[in-house]
Amino acid sequence: MHFSGLRVIREALTGHKGWKPLWRNPEPQPAYDYIIVGGGGHGLATAYYLAKTFGRARIAVLEKSWLGSGNIGRNTTIIRSNYLLPGNEPFYEFSMKLWEGLEQEFNFNAMVSQRGILNLCHTDAQRDAFRRRGNAMLLAGADAELLDREQVRAMAPFLNFDNACFPIKGGLLQRRAGTARHDGVAWGYARGADMRGVDLIQNCEVTGFRIDGGRISGVETTRGYIAAGKVGVAVAGSSSRVMAMAGMRLPIESHVLQAFVSEGLKPTIPGVITFGAGHFYVSQSDKGGLVFGGDIDGYNSYAQRGNLPVIEDVAEGGMALMPMIGRARLLRVWGGIMDMSMDGSPIIDRTPVEGLYLNAGWCYGGFKATPASGYAFAHLLATGRPHETASAYRLDRFARGYVIDEKGVGAQPNLH
Repeated sequence: MHFSGLRVIREALTGHKGWKPLWRNPEPQPAYDYIIVGGGGHGLATAYYLAKTFGRARIAVLEKSWLGSGNIGRNTTIIRSNYLLPGNEPFYEFSMKLWEGLEQEFNFNAMVSQRGILNLCHTDAQRDAFRRRGNAMLLAGADAELLDREQVRAMAPFLNFDNACFPIKGGLLQRRAGTARHDGVAWGYARGADMRGVDLIQNCEVTGFRIDGGRISGVETTRGYIAAGKVGVAVAGSSSRVMAMAGMRLPIESHVLQAFVSEGLKPTIPGVITFGAGHFYVSQSDKGGLVFGGDIDGYNSYAQRGNLPVIEDVAEGGMALMPMIGRARLLRVWGGIMDMSMDGSPIIDRTPVEGLYLNAGWCYGGFKATPASGYAFAHLLATGRPHETASAYRLDRFARGYVIDEKGVGAQPNLH
């Protein structure tokens, strides 16, 4: 089934009777060459690129619930590549380039909107740090512009420029950044993978790994044993629990990150804006709702709901940055589980178990990394070698002292 404007018009005139399901609902086979554990954005993207780009077959994605039921549907939809360190910036810029051609590639509307992201600075030292970050972005082939106070005011006159504690002095702008519809991304990758023969198996929870002589031979599931040559785990939010079944303890803490949506408002916010003096970021959806978030909850949890103190903290950040937000009514709040690594950067690597691979530790950055994460993980599974943009995301970097501490805050996950 091919999507086009002409097809939409034809279906509208014929009662929408020609639409078909986006993917099959197959029964699990006894054995596959590749099994991807986790039917979220990263798992689906991995299966898609494994089949399409690397030409592999006999692939299954196992999802314990329904496709896209995890963190891919529990984020604030931001895409960007405004990173500083060599281990990160090329990878996220690679992801940005994949975002830019994604809808055309898999013929599906993911509502990719490159409206820009503006990071505000409030001190001279912060502006100097933004200059350095912008130069690092330009060296990696990304775009970056350092704006002064009046240029920011022209873009967003509703911000509180004269806050006594946090006066706005300028900002770092990436015009190619923006937002994408999270569900559309999951559905597009799922449809693309299914069209290339990947079995997407829902309601199939992995309950154990079968390891013989240090090598993976398959997975135990709620729908029986399934043999596999290689197994890739991409279960954002549940990485520690799943990998514990293989006898591994990961350098990860799990925290709740809450997100918020207001009632629909007239178009106001031009792109994504982040508060440089506190952890607050906001954009506006196509339906008019303000979509915003802030810090993770301070305690470890696997519950997909947060607490009131963090809601209050995020609301205070919003009020300090743009007091008009206090007039908007909050409609929805939800929580996703963040796999917070010790340096704030992800892991895409082999594990000590032969044939078992890990994709985890995405902290706040999982959604924007979806295309590159899937591509790099598929590259690792297909070739046995890390993709050139993900070669720093080693599992053993914490033991070797090669951490990628983007914010320079040390081994304290709640600060990343």
